Amino acid sequence: MNPALKARGLARGQRPDLEEELLRAIPLAAVTLTTTVRVSVLLSNGANLEAQVAKFSAPITLDAKGNPLKDSGRDLALLKIQDGAYPALSITDKEPKVGDELHILGFPGVVRDHELLSRSALKEASATKGQVSGFNTDAIGQDVIQTDASAVHGNSGGPAVDDNGSVVGVMTFVSLRGNAAIQGFNFLIPAKDVRAFLAGTDAKPGESRFNPVWAAGVAALFGERYSVALAKFREADGLLTGLVVVKRSMKEAEYKRAHPPPRPFPWAWTITGVVAMLSVVTWGVWAGHRWKRNRYRVNPGQVIDFLEKGLNPVLLDVRVPADYETSPLSIPKAIRLDPEQIARGTIDLAVDKKQLIVTFCTSPDERTSAEVVRLLRRKGWSNVRILKGGLGAWANARLPVESKSHLPSIGIEIYRNLTRGDIERRHYAPGVVIFEEGQDAQGEAYVVHAGTVEIVKRYPGGERRLNLVKEGELLGEMALFRHAPRSAAAVAVTEVELLVMRNERLEWLIRNRPELTLELLKHLSDQIVSMDSDGGRAGGGPGDL
Repeated sequence: MNPALKARGLARGQRPDLEEELLRAIPLAAVTLTTTVRVSVLLSNGANLEAQVAKFSAPITLDAKGNPLKDSGRDLALLKIQDGAYPALSITDKEPKVGDELHILGFPGVVRDHELLSRSALKEASATKGQVSGFNTDAIGQDVIQTDASAVHGNSGGPAVDDNGSVVGVMTFVSLRGNAAIQGFNFLIPAKDVRAFLAGTDAKPGESRFNPVWAAGVAALFGERYSVALAKFREADGLLTGLVVVKRSMKEAEYKRAHPPPRPFPWAWTITGVVAMLSVVTWGVWAGHRWKRNRYRVNPGQVIDFLEKGLNPVLLDVRVPADYETSPLSIPKAIRLDPEQIARGTIDLAVDKKQLIVTFCTSPDERTSAEVVRLLRRKGWSNVRILKGGLGAWANARLPVESKSHLPSIGIEIYRNLTRGDIERRHYAPGVVIFEEGQDAQGEAYVVHAGTVEIVKRYPGGERRLNLVKEGELLGEMALFRHAPRSAAAVAVTEVELLVMRNERLEWLIRNRPELTLELLKHLSDQIVSMDSDGGRAGGGPGDL
């Protein structure tokens, strides 16, 4: 195939119709197949480098009974290629924490094999974003890091890097249901085990003649010294010709040298090039933008570190009034500060201007906190941070929360796990029927956000109250569990506000939030005991909704 195309002055992929014609013309009876064993490394410049396996630890393999085979290991291989100047990644020495952000780099099969993408998809890596979501062990007791960053077949063996570009783990396996990957439950080999695997070898993570040249080019580009940046990128291209990210950066430097931007970057002196140099793919320049957005943001784990170090950060609740008034949860000892009053210039905050302050809200991308931080810094508070993910991230990290009003324990767990997507609100006046007995559940359960709901059983000639559902309690969930119509009616006793929870969301929470599941079981047990103590005449048993 290749010689025939070359004779016509063509490369693979330029004339698919001709390739098919040539393949069909080959007499299969005359074809002799010779198998060879070869390991190679493909760079984004198209170079295919011969490689030798310098060290190998087999992946976990299970026998027919599901038991790991004896040679199951750490699922790592060290390949040796010809000497040269190649981009190199460093390996972090920090222990990961739940909530830490990471990015998985790799070559997912859905991109590599996509029929509508060019062959360049084979050369450029893809990056997916997520967080450390837990820690686990594999079938032979080795540590693995759980992450919700997306990964599929083809990502295996790819690095997961932090915001500084250091390797925090290596992709090892995903979760499957049938033949389909279930996203949100993927697993990494920890950096400490990667370092242990490399011990005793000649590998030196992060060391390369290419890295400092590339870093100098990126730093110059961010510093608007475009001629210097172009010279460094050309020098990097000379060390390793044709890398996609280098060619793209050269074009950007050439364009900006000819068409300088009208305004300077506000982060011109930021050395985010250290991040960009460690990646041979597309996220080099993007890292600078992420730094600007996240420079004042801290995750819940970092706030706990502040407390352990005795810094005693002041927590400011800056949720917009609508969110603050309707949400029953807050962080213990948080000071309430109305963002609308701050915007009008009224800042009633008796805190030293040098005190460490952490703001939190429930707005998308922490927009309210970001605006409050900007105004506080303008007024002289210099050490102000933003809680990444807001109140939701704090609650999901299982850190302490307090209720602004009395809530049952199940209510606290429900509100911990609600997201903005759950908050469809419905209002009912006193005496209005929310649903009737025998009515289809339509895949909906509810959280009583405000007010009281009466559960009523209707009989010929009268009706009987079975239960009262109060603020923070679930309503209508049993019809979903039983896949049956409503077994009783629900009527608003007072002004009632309900939060709607779809069946699939409730099922996901029960499967994935054990604390909520435990509280739900306790709640149902209490209902059964109450029904038994009343001789089955009242109390609202599990089948009442």
